[in-house]
Amino acid sequence: MTDGNKNNVRDFIIKRDGVRVEFEPNKIKNAIVKANDSKEVGDERLSVEEIDTIVDEITDKVTHVDKNLSVEDIQDMVEKGLMTSNKTDVAKSYIIYREKRTRERRKRTALMKSIKEKLTASNVQNQNANVDEYSFGGRKGEAASELTRQVALDEIMSPLARKRHLNNEIYTHDLDSYAVGLHNCLTVPIDDLLKSGFKTRQTDVRPANSVNTAMQLVAVIFQLQSQQQFGGVAASHIDWSMVPYVRKSFRKHFNDGLKYVEEKDLVIEDDTLSVDDETYTSHAKAYRYAKDMTRKEVYQAVEGMFHNLNTLQSRSGDQLPFSSINYGTCTLTEGRLITKAILDTSIKGIGKMHRTAIFPCQIFQCMKGVNRQPGDANYDLYQLAIKSTAQRLYPNYVNVDWSVNAGYDRSNPDEYVSTMGCRTYNGFDMNGFGQMKDGRGNIAPVTIIMPTAAMEAKHMAKENGTDVVEEFMKLLDQRIYESKQILEERFDWICSQDVKSAPFMWENKVMRGFDPEKGPISAMKHGTLVIGQIGLAETLQILIGEDQTTEAGMKLGTQIEDLFNKRCAEFKKEEHYDKDGDLYYLNFGVYLTPAENLCYTSMKKFQKRYGKIKNVSENEFFTNSIHVPVWKEINPFEKINIEAKLGNYSNAGWILYVEFDASAKNNLEAIETVINYALDKDVAYFAINVPNDQCQDCGYTDDIPDTGCPICGENHIRRLRRVTGYLNDDYRTSFNKGKQQEVEMRYKHSKKLGEFRR
Repeated sequence: MTDGNKNNVRDFIIKRDGVRVEFEPNKIKNAIVKANDSKEVGDERLSVEEIDTIVDEITDKVTHVDKNLSVEDIQDMVEKGLMTSNKTDVAKSYIIYREKRTRERRKRTALMKSIKEKLTASNVQNQNANVDEYSFGGRKGEAASELTRQVALDEIMSPLARKRHLNNEIYTHDLDSYAVGLHNCLTVPIDDLLKSGFKTRQTDVRPANSVNTAMQLVAVIFQLQSQQQFGGVAASHIDWSMVPYVRKSFRKHFNDGLKYVEEKDLVIEDDTLSVDDETYTSHAKAYRYAKDMTRKEVYQAVEGMFHNLNTLQSRSGDQLPFSSINYGTCTLTEGRLITKAILDTSIKGIGKMHRTAIFPCQIFQCMKGVNRQPGDANYDLYQLAIKSTAQRLYPNYVNVDWSVNAGYDRSNPDEYVSTMGCRTYNGFDMNGFGQMKDGRGNIAPVTIIMPTAAMEAKHMAKENGTDVVEEFMKLLDQRIYESKQILEERFDWICSQDVKSAPFMWENKVMRGFDPEKGPISAMKHGTLVIGQIGLAETLQILIGEDQTTEAGMKLGTQIEDLFNKRCAEFKKEEHYDKDGDLYYLNFGVYLTPAENLCYTSMKKFQKRYGKIKNVSENEFFTNSIHVPVWKEINPFEKINIEAKLGNYSNAGWILYVEFDASAKNNLEAIETVINYALDKDVAYFAINVPNDQCQDCGYTDDIPDTGCPICGENHIRRLRRVTGYLNDDYRTSFNKGKQQEVEMRYKHSKKLGEFRR
């Protein structure tokens, strides 16, 4: 028995998925008519009769051929029929149409495959160390991201932006967030929100009236704002921010002390008085009681904030908000108490096992005359910070006296250098806010994949007989200008979003400068647009066979970084006009990209295109930005000298790390020496990496060998490492393959401390 009707006439075809469907000649006719009507076809078009003839011939073949025919077979017949008609323009139009449909179909197939992999967690890549891709939330979120990334590429980005992204030339970050119009990160105006209260979708929140409430509201605010963006949230001076609320709590406890301890019929109404005010100190017993109770409340409040920020998973993928707190410059009694409580909590750890807290990222603000030297009011807190760093990796250290922040007001903590965790920095605002940090953030970053540009320059130099460095500098300049265009396009897209998309941010004016009549652009213009980079070390190897640790490498490296700096300075001065004709500027800056995931994905694309090249693409990762390759055996001071020369061409955020071994906790003097050396070299943001391994059975914390815990013998070890500016969980399960390899290749610079001193 054969398929078909009783006369052996076939009335079906086989679809691509193997399903048998009825053969419909009208579909052939419609496809030919579309090709015939295409604007690319000239005067030689098919007549209606000619089209009918081609369709009839194909129908006759289909219905009488002695085999099962597929869609591809039918399309081949159409192509052949059009070619034999001598109407080549129509045939060409049909072929182009067919190829386009094929590409779209393949894209859909690849997209669905990728979505399925994300939904089933069958291809976990740990693109973001803060996302649990195995969890329900992670699987759902990653699957949605696959779709929105594709929408951004196909429907929103310009052909230039799309091409550069796909070709591994200019990376557009967080494509899934691009599609919906989210911006990156923000320094949250904690002071304003705590003082005035705020609205949420379901309710409103009253102003804080105690330090405990204020600290818990900081966690709530971070949670809420993190839903309105894709990057980090930060408090720029949390020690100063908490002063009014420590005073409010102190007054309450003091009044209780007057009533119950001193049994006096007296009530202090003014809750703005300093805790050291004579109004309080003149009542010794009530004062002592208030001090003890306030200290207890502050420590409970800080611990509560730490626990909230490490447990309230509010983003898809069971993510915690990327939160950061800057502190260390407030010399008031109240602010010092906050800083000490933060550091003591950091050292103690959180939970039953006293784990190192991943969030908030802690940044100690180093400031001359305040905490840098013995005799400074907060030098003791700097010492405590160093102790915490040696055990917990946090805090990192930001340089309030950094030359790029010159002209800041020492009496205004809002103008002090602060960072949004990984390294992002709010530079000078050309639109009126100057060095003010609160309510401003990074709107969007891009990253130039410099090794790709270097390989293209090498090819052009060989082909044209020209100098490879000259070719590279010309190409890099072009890429920088293209980056500007790509960022401006994204800025316009973000500013086109309805304010209903981010009700918490806009209704509470969390982003500074918002004018409802002007829309998002009124606030977004105060943020930054940043041009990042990856792989300077590998780029130099391609161009001259050396990296920045040599004189020749440093010379070319500074030339490259100077170009970034000059161009962004020029872009920042360009005039723009909004829909009402009002002038504004865009705050362009140079950014030394964290590249948590990009270090790996850009290398894989590079290897696929160019293969494995010695000293360039032998590993699974590119070196981040201007960093010295992690395997270089140099002392910490040499590393600082090299990276400080290159880093300060960046005015939108950069960080410098050195690696210490576990003995660091017993050598705090060495850590202080290295930190001070970095600050004196005008390093903007500095961190020290130390091993942080913890046995999950007994809680022992140190540099634990692979053989297992030396205390209980078990091998259930959490090996916590820094991924960018942030810490993250066990690097063996949270980091991608490239970042895992990078961690394992990191040289311990502390090994050569003695060499420098000699």
